[in-house]
Amino acid sequence: MKRRRHTPDQVVRKLREADRLLADGKDIGEVSKHLEISEQTYHRWRTQYGGLKADDAKHLKELKSENTRLKRIVADKELEIDALREVAKGNF
Repeated sequence: MKRRRHTPDQVVRKLREADRLLADGKDIGEVSKHLEISEQTYHRWRTQYGGLKADDAKHLKELKSENTRLKRIVADKELEIDALREVAKGNF
């Protein structure tokens, strides 16, 4: 089975569809089959994107990627600082 990536907009749309189907009396297995996702994916999306709107989900994803980039920058700077301390001690 080919793995698909869903955009945050698609995830929010599918979660709304799932809410509608669950309100109609279908169980989670039928809903996940209708949405063409696994039950595990449904539960993961529900915890991650539960009460978000499409714009909020997109913004959250952008913030996460920016946070990852900033963490990488901080880690690089820490390595540079450690290297400069070693050079300043004369132990190179």
